Amino acid sequence: GELGGSCEKDCQKCHKITLDEATKIVKGVNPQIEVVEVGLGPVRGLWELVIEGGGKKGLAYIDFSKGHIITGSVINVSTKENLTGKRLYDLSKVDVSTIPLKEALVMGKLDAKYRVIVFDDPD
Repeated sequence: GELGGSCEKDCQKCHKITLDEATKIVKGVNPQIEVVEVGLGPVRGLWELVIEGGGKKGLAYIDFSKGHIITGSVINVSTKENLTGKRLYDLSKVDVSTIPLKEALVMGKLDAKYRVIVFDDPD
């Protein structure tokens, strides 16, 4: 709890941030960054922001006081797991079933259990 107050287990009961509010905070620091999504962070007291800039997605965090933007990796000390890296990996996954193969050069069976999709630019 802040300032000796009681602390709820559900942080969203006491702390709120909207996409518009997060965007305004981030744009105040860097107008070229877009905030795509806002949610609870991997650590109590932080909001997680999915951000986009220069065609790349990334993560940033805002503390509950909304006074600090934090960039970089959040690492769980006991498990040594990079929580930011894991989340970025999940965000960058591509559902290969959505890739159109109509005009693709296909080698092998179209209904094969495993597929390898290679993107190339001959120019």
